[in-house]
Amino acid sequence: MTFNAFEFRTVASIEMAWEGASRLGERLVALFGHRRVLMITDAGLVKTGLVGPVEESLKRAGLDVVLFDSVTADPPEEVVLACVKQGREAGAGIVLGLGGGSSLDVAKVAAICLGSDQPLEEMYGVDRVRGTRLPLVLVPTTAGTGSEVTNVAVITRDGTTKMGVVATQLYADHVLLDAALTLGLPPLHTAATGIDAMVHAIEAYTGKIRKNPLSDRLALSALPMLGANLVKACRVPSDRAAREAMLLGAMLAGQAFANSPVGLVHGMAYPLGGFFHVPHGLSNALMLGPVLRFNAVVAAPLYAELALAMGVSQGGTQAQQAEAFISFMETLMEESGLPRRLRDVGVTEDAIGKLAADAITHQRVLVNNPRSVTEEEMRSLYRQAF
Repeated sequence: MTFNAFEFRTVASIEMAWEGASRLGERLVALFGHRRVLMITDAGLVKTGLVGPVEESLKRAGLDVVLFDSVTADPPEEVVLACVKQGREAGAGIVLGLGGGSSLDVAKVAAICLGSDQPLEEMYGVDRVRGTRLPLVLVPTTAGTGSEVTNVAVITRDGTTKMGVVATQLYADHVLLDAALTLGLPPLHTAATGIDAMVHAIEAYTGKIRKNPLSDRLALSALPMLGANLVKACRVPSDRAAREAMLLGAMLAGQAFANSPVGLVHGMAYPLGGFFHVPHGLSNALMLGPVLRFNAVVAAPLYAELALAMGVSQGGTQAQQAEAFISFMETLMEESGLPRRLRDVGVTEDAIGKLAADAITHQRVLVNNPRSVTEEEMRSLYRQAF
C-alpha cells in the first residue's frame, strides 16, 4: 500500500489537567523568560468569574498581567487592532488567549502583529504571514472550535465579511486543556460548540485535497468521543468525565482539520455569522444536515466508514450506512436542544440570495469539499435549512 505525500503540523506543547489553570503562572515562568503577559478574553467570561483565578495564578508566579477583555463574537478588525495597541503600549512579551474561538483567534493574530511590523490586511489568505510572533499560549473555555491547535484565525472585515489568516506562525507554543473551565458553559452553547467540533472531524475526514492518514486517525478518534458525550454534557453540565471527553475530542478534531481543512458546511456558515451574527457553532449545526445529504452523492463511502467507527450502522449498503450516519447526526442535534431551522435564529428568507453570493466566495474552504458546488446549489441548501 502506498500513500500520497502529506505534511502534518500541530502545536508545540499540549497539557491536559483538571484545574490546571490555577497553576498556569508557574508553567509560563518555566516556559518563557518574559514577565509581562497580555491576557486576551471577553467581558462575559470576566463576569462569570473564570478569568480572575487565572489572572491571580499569573500574578502569584511573579508575572505582570495586562488584561484585554473587549473581544466580541465574530471579532472585527477594530478589536484586533485595539488589542495590539494595548499590548504594544504595555510592552507585552507573552500573549495568552483565554476563552472561546473568538478570543483565541484574536490572540493568535495579536501575537503576530506584536512580533512583526506587517500590516494585518496583508496577512489574509494562506501563508501570507511574514516573520515571527510573540510567545503564544492558548486556553480554551469551550469544547468546540479547536482553535487552540489550529493555524487559522477568522476575522470579520467591513462588518460582514469573514476573512481567514492561515499560517504556521499561528500554531501556539503551549496549549492548556482544563475542562473545569467549561463547567459553567450553558447547555445550548455546549451543544453548538460540540457540534462544531464534530463538523471539524467530519469535514477533515471527507476533505478532497489534504486528507491524510494522521488527520483520519484523529477524526476517527474524535467523533465517537464527541458523539457519546455531547448530550450528557448538555443535560448534566457538571459531569466531569463528559466535559473532559468533549474538550479532548474538540482538540483532536481541531488537529484533524488544521491538516485536512474544512469544507462546505463552514463555507455556508460564515455568512450566517457575518450577516446575522449567528454563533459559529450553531451556524455549522444549522447547515450540517443539508450539506451532508448534498455531499453524500460522492461521499457516501466515507460517511459509511464514519458510521461504522461510531457504531451507528447496522450494516447494509454503503448508501444505507451513510444514511444511518446522517440520521444519527440529525437526531443528535435534535436531542441536544439546538434550534434546527434558519428561521428560528432570525435569518430571513429574502436574504438567501445574499448569503449564497457571499458563501460562494469562500473558496479557501470550498476547494476542500468532496463535491463541487454552485451558487444556485447553495441557494437550494439554504432554502432546505430555512
